[in-house]
Amino acid sequence: MAKKKRIIIVGAGLSGLSAAWHLQKRGIECLVFEKEPEVGGLCRSKKINGFTFDYAGHLLHFRHRYAFNLVKRLLSDNLHPYKRSAWVYSHERYIPYPFQANLFGLPPKVVKDCLMGFIQAHHNKRFLKKRNMSFHDWIYDTFGKGIAAHFMVPYNRKFWTVPLTELTCEWLNGFIPLPSLAEVVEGAVQKTKKDGWGYNSRFWYPEKGGIASLPLALARQIRNIYTHCEIVEVNSKEKEIRMKSGSKEKFDCLISTIPLPEFGCLFKSLPQSIHSLLHKLKWNSIFNLNLGLQKRKNAHCHWVYFPQKEINFFRIGFPSCFSPYTVPSRGSSLYAEVAYSKDQPIDKSSIVSSIKKDLQKIGIIGGEGDVCAQDVNDIRYGYPIYDKNYRGARKGIVRFLLQKQIIPCGRFGSWRYMSMEDVLLNGMELAKSIAHY
Repeated sequence: MAKKKRIIIVGAGLSGLSAAWHLQKRGIECLVFEKEPEVGGLCRSKKINGFTFDYAGHLLHFRHRYAFNLVKRLLSDNLHPYKRSAWVYSHERYIPYPFQANLFGLPPKVVKDCLMGFIQAHHNKRFLKKRNMSFHDWIYDTFGKGIAAHFMVPYNRKFWTVPLTELTCEWLNGFIPLPSLAEVVEGAVQKTKKDGWGYNSRFWYPEKGGIASLPLALARQIRNIYTHCEIVEVNSKEKEIRMKSGSKEKFDCLISTIPLPEFGCLFKSLPQSIHSLLHKLKWNSIFNLNLGLQKRKNAHCHWVYFPQKEINFFRIGFPSCFSPYTVPSRGSSLYAEVAYSKDQPIDKSSIVSSIKKDLQKIGIIGGEGDVCAQDVNDIRYGYPIYDKNYRGARKGIVRFLLQKQIIPCGRFGSWRYMSMEDVLLNGMELAKSIAHY
């Protein structure tokens, strides 16, 4: 009889838990090591003064029936659907998301710029067939000069923190809604009643417990999860990991959700060629401020996008509109997200007060007296940046790891722009491939 493989999963975020759950459903045992005191990774929640805050803005969107059925089975009656109410703050007013399909209500000159630019881009598209264009060029070729100037370029520059000429289009995958010419014209001359734009027109969220309800439900069905276990070294030659505590564990197969850039410090005897590839990886970081408010506000708004340079956050969301159980009676809550990186740094000593000032400036809060709870989460790895070095660097690193029986998993482990559904499916696919190996 063949010897059973010793499978170790590093990280008990959503992807690691999904891999473990699917392996054990196939009768394959594994060990899961998590450095934090609890499972969930960025899909954790915390309770402060009666408020439930998520570590970052996380909502569930489904494109695949399997993923929906899995989450529904795990959360049962605690999973609730919502029809999106999302907005864009532009020219000191709120218009429905997506910007490109809801120009009505903006200043006439802005509407004209956007509409004429889109018509021109639509006309030119029949003759332009570019390959490997930058994200910047894709925006102009798809939406025209007006929509690019008034929303798409400033918002995405603010979010990605690097010039859009440096970004490729590999990450798009349906994330940006693409209305037809007729739909753009209709949205420019009147308020539209259409919904269903984009992948997130409907979303799901736990009624109770915040987004942490999902990883906790997964973890309850998984054996051999060990928290407080930080990995400080990976020795591929000995097929061994070493913990901060000094203990060591052997593996035949290591499923890693560790962010790829971390391998430069963790991997023993890493070739210089791989070090060079790791240095080419770039990412943005997210500073997330959660606020609990005294009074009920923005009762019918889920989130808002902000393209302006003058406002430091790119998005705010209202968890109290996702579920009334996230706040005390008559209270409300919000989160504000600021993107930053080496290319676009922030002053962390003043960013909280700056966020609050901007929230007051646009009328979201009245003042410090409105705030009765506060929580800060500084997330180092926000989104991998898809620049010209991304594909080659990632491919070389992943190939090297796979040769060492180390399988990258999840958003940061595999270094891809992935939704919660994507990482659940990624864990399932890895378990399937290991079972057939």
